[in-house]
Amino acid sequence: MRAKITYLVTAAVLVFYFVLAGSRGVLLIEAGTPLTVAFGVAVLILPVIGLWFLWKNTRFVRRANQLAAELDAEGGLPVDELKRTPSGRVDRDSADAVFALRKAETEDAPGDWRSWFRLAVAYHDARDTPRARKAMQRAIALHDGEHVEAA
Repeated sequence: MRAKITYLVTAAVLVFYFVLAGSRGVLLIEAGTPLTVAFGVAVLILPVIGLWFLWKNTRFVRRANQLAAELDAEGGLPVDELKRTPSGRVDRDSADAVFALRKAETEDAPGDWRSWFRLAVAYHDARDTPRARKAMQRAIALHDGEHVEAA
């Protein structure tokens, strides 16, 4: 729950910033000189890119959470069987062992979104965030029935 609150507060602050920056861009354009118009357009582009990025990330997180809820209802969520260091961090060898199991499971059923979801969790536990995100994107695409190219 704390992560959701943090995400919502961060998103609200970003939207406020985008509105503030956008209003400054409009003021620059209203000044009417070629230089201020050019700066105004440049300033307006940043909030547009930021809003698009925020929208894409929010959509991704919502879809991943929906898959997690569906998998939980089926009883298929991966159990946290990872060993931890005294500080609470995931033990690297433990994460690698679970990752090997999840990778084999995914190789045996490459068209199953559930195995890709569990692989994404294993990537995350192994601290490989870019691959975790790609595996989750694949799980979402497979769940939605989209055609997914082989990796």
